[in-house]
Amino acid sequence: MGTSSDQQKGNNIFQSRKRYNILKNSETKVIQYLCSIMPSWITSDILTIIGFAGSVTVALGMFMAKSDKLWLLLSILGFAIQWFGDSLDGRLAYYRNTPRKWYGWAIDISVDWISIIIIGFGVYDYFYQQEFVALIFVCMYGWSMINALLRYKITDQYVIDSNAMGPTELRIIICIFILGEYLESGTLWYFALLGSILLVIFNIKDLLDIIKAGHTRDEEEKAAKALQK
Repeated sequence: MGTSSDQQKGNNIFQSRKRYNILKNSETKVIQYLCSIMPSWITSDILTIIGFAGSVTVALGMFMAKSDKLWLLLSILGFAIQWFGDSLDGRLAYYRNTPRKWYGWAIDISVDWISIIIIGFGVYDYFYQQEFVALIFVCMYGWSMINALLRYKITDQYVIDSNAMGPTELRIIICIFILGEYLESGTLWYFALLGSILLVIFNIKDLLDIIKAGHTRDEEEKAAKALQK
């Protein structure tokens, strides 16, 4: 049986954001367990560096895979490392009740964007004759980040999931297709193309929802000002 203190720490882990992804419950339990066994010398900043190193590893695997597809397996390992660092850096701070909300948020957004650019270069290099797919994918991912920031500004809710899909589900799907690419060339290209199309659809839907929320907030603020007069 866990103590009330442990339970409170577990409740604190995701208090800064709402999650809607399919693996939410399972992922929460895993992250809570990992936070509970993390050595004291491991800090959130160290975990951010580990996550960033995972992104570099993904790109390195893509670069090297042009000469030998076996290197694609390194990219899968890179995504696992990235998940570990990226998923635990902020959560560990909340678990230890030492969050730096705005510092962490700024670092998280910046590192995420730099990471997707680095991974994008790796994919771009791998698709050396069809680079436009990698370019579109990176642009659409960047758009999804902008949507998340807009939603946070308008609704005060920081949401990193798109419908039932979150970063973890996306990493798993990408890894499946990377494995498919290792077994059959061309698999990853079709995924990148399909993924880009889906991101366009999801981004447009999210943007329309955000604009609607913005209109609602404008009306609420107008009504509040009218009552004050």
